[in-house]
Amino acid sequence: MNRSGFYVLVLTLLAACMPNPPLPSSTPVTSSTPSATFTVTPNPTQMFTSTAAPTSMPESFVPNFDHIVILVFENKEYGTVIGNPDMPIFNQYAENYTLLTQFYAVTHPSLPNYIAMIGGDTFGVDRNCNNCFVSAPSLPDLVEASGRTWKTYQEDMPEPCYLGDKVDYVQKHNPFVYFDSIRLDSLRCERSVVPLTTLQTDIELDMLPNFIFITPNLCNSAHDCSLAVADEWLGNTLTLLGPALDRDSSNYLIDLTWDEGQGDHSCCGLPEKAGGRIAVVLVSPLVKNLFQDPSQYTHYSLLKTISKAWGLPYLGHSAEENHRLIIAPFQ
Repeated sequence: MNRSGFYVLVLTLLAACMPNPPLPSSTPVTSSTPSATFTVTPNPTQMFTSTAAPTSMPESFVPNFDHIVILVFENKEYGTVIGNPDMPIFNQYAENYTLLTQFYAVTHPSLPNYIAMIGGDTFGVDRNCNNCFVSAPSLPDLVEASGRTWKTYQEDMPEPCYLGDKVDYVQKHNPFVYFDSIRLDSLRCERSVVPLTTLQTDIELDMLPNFIFITPNLCNSAHDCSLAVADEWLGNTLTLLGPALDRDSSNYLIDLTWDEGQGDHSCCGLPEKAGGRIAVVLVSPLVKNLFQDPSQYTHYSLLKTISKAWGLPYLGHSAEENHRLIIAPFQ
C-alpha cells in the first residue's frame, strides 16, 4: 500500500469512530484538592499526593490526557518485582499510586509484545528479528491523524531511526521501526524515533509530545543488569521527566510496565500459554492513591485505554471485549 492509500485508511478508521475529544491543552485540570508536585529522589521516603478523580464519572470514563508516557522494562514476573527491596522506587510508586495486580503480557519473546503494545496484534511475529516488518496501522498513525504528537526515546540508539543493534541498544525493543508507515518515511521516522538524549532537549524547549514511549538500554531495562540498576535508572528518568510534565499540565499518565514475565501465565482469551503476569503501575494526579486494581488486563487493554482517552479507533485485538478497558483507577 502506498503512503497516500495508507493515510486514507487511517482517516477512514477515524471517521468511523466517535468524534475526537478536544485536543490536549496546557491548562491544568482543576479539582477540589491540590495536584501532585512530582518530585522523585533515588530513595523516595514520602508518599506523593495526587488529585482524586470525581465520583460522578461515567462507567467507561478515561481522562483525555495531555501526555501519556510508557516506560518499558524487561523480562520480570510480577512476584519478582513487587515487594523486592532491590526496587524501592518502583515499589514506592506501586504503593502510592495504582498497581494493576493482574496484568498479562501476550506472548514470548520480547518483540511481539512490543509490536502488540502499539499495533494491537503480533502480526505473526513470534521471535526476535530485525527484518520482520509490518504493513499495518499503528498507534502513532492514529495519534498523528488526531492532531497530536508522539516520540519514542530509545536509550543508546546511535542516531534517529537507526536500524540494527549496537552495543546496549537492540532493535527488538523498538517496535516503531517495524511498521512500514514509520520506517519508510525517513523524515517522519527521524523526527519521532530518536535517542533518549533528545528528551533533555525537548524538555528544555518545552516541546514534550503527547505520546511518549521510553525504552531503556539492555542494562537499565533489567534485561542484562540487576533490578537495582533498573530502579536507579527509573528514579533518575522520572526526576528529569516529572517536573516537565507538572509544568506543562497536571493532566498526564505515566505507565510503568514490563514487556513480558518469566512465566507463561495467561488470561483474557490469550493462548493457554501467554507472556506471564507482569507488574504495571499507573502514576498520575488523576489515578487513585494507594489503590490495587485486581481486574485482568493485557497489553491490548493498555492500547485500548489510550485509544479511549483520545477518541481513536481500537486497533486489532484491543477492540475485543476480552481485553477490557482500564477504568477503575480513574473512577
